[in-house]
Amino acid sequence: MPLSEHEQRLLEQMERQLYADDPKLASTLRGSGRSLRSRHRLLLGVLGVVVGMALLVAGVASAWPLGVAGFLVMLGGGWLASTGWQSGGTAQSAPKTSGDKSPQRSGFMTRIEERWERRREGDR
Repeated sequence: MPLSEHEQRLLEQMERQLYADDPKLASTLRGSGRSLRSRHRLLLGVLGVVVGMALLVAGVASAWPLGVAGFLVMLGGGWLASTGWQSGGTAQSAPKTSGDKSPQRSGFMTRIEERWERRREGDR
């Protein structure tokens, strides 16, 4: 269901206020969340895990040193994939908030809550 013109204007106003209040959070939310380098690292790590599993299975069937090498490749691939996932994810790039809320943020949230209440009352 598409937004009405009023809802679109309200959403645009909220976005502008978010950019003004917390530009770091806004840029984090606007971005894709993953850089090209972290995607390649993740892809390479997953490929390493798959190749390592294949070597592990082949090593169990034929020679144990091949199985050990496969395990090490799989372990390295898992580490590479996990560091690629963490470096591009939002968990590390999200801004840290302190327990203190600035008056500007509380004012923004208060205005949003008031608008929400007015909207709910208007729908009844």
